[in-house]
Amino acid sequence: MFKNPLEALSYIEKQIELRKEKKNKVAIYVCVGTGCSAKGALKVYEEFEKHLSENDFELHKLEENEGIELKKTGCCGRCSSGPLVKVLPYGYFYSDVKPEDVSEIIEKTVKNGEVVERLLLTDPITGKKESRLEDTTLFKNQDFYIMEEIGDSECDTIEDYMGRGGYTSLIKVLSGMSADDVIETIKKSGLRGRGGGGFPTGLKWEFTKKSQGLKKFVVCNGDEGDPGAFMNRTLLERDPHLVLEGMIIAGYAVGASKGYAYIRAEYPVAVKMFKKAIEDARKLGLLGDNILGTGFNFDLEVKEGAGAFVCGEETALLASIEGKRGMPKPKPPFPAQSGLWGYPTLINNVETFANVPRIIRDGVENYRKRGTENSPGTKMFSVAGPVKVTGIIEVEFGTTLREIIYDICGGLVEGEEFKAVQIGGPSGACLSEEFLDMPLDYDTLKAADAMVGSGGIVVITKKTCMVEVARFFLDFTKRESCGKCIPCREGTMQAYKILEKFTNGEATYEDLENLEYLSKVIKTASLCGLGKTAPNPILSTLKLFKDEYIAHIEGKCPSGSCTAFKKYIINPQMCKGCGLCARSCPQNAISGKRGEPFEIDQEKCVKCGLCVTKCPFKAISIA
Repeated sequence: MFKNPLEALSYIEKQIELRKEKKNKVAIYVCVGTGCSAKGALKVYEEFEKHLSENDFELHKLEENEGIELKKTGCCGRCSSGPLVKVLPYGYFYSDVKPEDVSEIIEKTVKNGEVVERLLLTDPITGKKESRLEDTTLFKNQDFYIMEEIGDSECDTIEDYMGRGGYTSLIKVLSGMSADDVIETIKKSGLRGRGGGGFPTGLKWEFTKKSQGLKKFVVCNGDEGDPGAFMNRTLLERDPHLVLEGMIIAGYAVGASKGYAYIRAEYPVAVKMFKKAIEDARKLGLLGDNILGTGFNFDLEVKEGAGAFVCGEETALLASIEGKRGMPKPKPPFPAQSGLWGYPTLINNVETFANVPRIIRDGVENYRKRGTENSPGTKMFSVAGPVKVTGIIEVEFGTTLREIIYDICGGLVEGEEFKAVQIGGPSGACLSEEFLDMPLDYDTLKAADAMVGSGGIVVITKKTCMVEVARFFLDFTKRESCGKCIPCREGTMQAYKILEKFTNGEATYEDLENLEYLSKVIKTASLCGLGKTAPNPILSTLKLFKDEYIAHIEGKCPSGSCTAFKKYIINPQMCKGCGLCARSCPQNAISGKRGEPFEIDQEKCVKCGLCVTKCPFKAISIA
């Protein structure tokens, strides 16, 4: 345990030197993030352990700087290509690694420095295999700020984090900065909350510090509930100490002595990593009572959330920590005034806290070199949909959607055409092609009736019905409503029923008017952010794709994806009368005599499409 800042700094400087020396030594990094682990990364890691042990290789020991190191690293964003393995000092980066590939990697790369060509990552844009991750188009066009040391940083050791300069910001703060100095630095940086609202972080810290209370708390909002969004999970898994250091600095700045990391229970790897980070920091005296002998007391614990989307809202999250049902409260008072158990509470999300140590360490000017004037820095996004590369990316604010979709993610997969992009999670807006060159920052998106949100981006193609998109996202938010306020509880349900009428081919022009009116009422009258933003997918699609709603009223789905508008017919010239379609129909909607053309009873047909897949003569089509 470190007794003072000088002792801690001396240890960190030693770790920095050790890390520099190890850069030229053989080390195997296996990604154990959720994406790679789901595809068998832990088995790959165990296989490396087994082979290295059998071949008498000396495994990594903290106190020694010899032998081959086998390490666990966190997500680099290419989850779809896992399990991923990187071998230093060569920098060779292997994808889709299986346990049976381990022996070849050891024999060729570890022993002889040769590359295993077949396991190299293929660049989706150039089509070429690249030996280094940094050389792929995906990574060249990103700007890594908080996702530093991609692929060769350990996720579960405090020593590696220190070797990258970790905890020097905390030492700098405790050694020579007042709480006001820290807050002023964050204010000058222009850091804005990465949880969705984009509120100036420094101002929130200042409000909390100035609030009167016998106790104060710091809370990390890791309740990432957006479908397809996993930026917070990635950070907690790959660099938990970065987030932890940011929370400790925040505690010092606002005068808090206790903190909670609220992480959803569906993130078991993130929970495990963060708990270990807390334990390791506590052992070294970086957390707990009298931190580094400075008299500053701050401790942390993890609170696992049950997965309620509404608990991403500040007051609902605080209620959950208190052991109550996660339901929002009217504001004011704001959590900075009256939060946990009535005491002033600072709440920021995972990515916001992760920016703090870098800002303190590298300076405000360095931070503001990235991004725009009013939205400085970088933002992590998760990209999903039919693009060539999906996963986590980090870009400067001001980057356009076109750059993200085409320059970083490689464009759409073959056979697909761009139609829209949904940004901001299930409560975000759907933007059409005309917005592709719009810079992504808080103010520009707000002007377009959209929002950064937590950072989820879903690419939508012309094969997708925009009415169905609105129905899909509203289905999620209506189920996640806590039910406390009537506009959200009842309004989202009624809006969903109207959308179902559209997709079922039963809607009228009156329904169109009612849907728009109801959406505006929900947005205006709901208590919390969930209800206020739930209608966004509806309102944005009504604004940019209203013609599709009208087409549904007039009996047609332009994309051809809504089942209610499909009509399966059998071409009598092509039908051979084999009867395979009739035998496979679950509704007995197909009849006929063997050797003669069969017919489909449209009233019985549920449009499941099974008959199409069963017909060997391609005689059944959609009218």
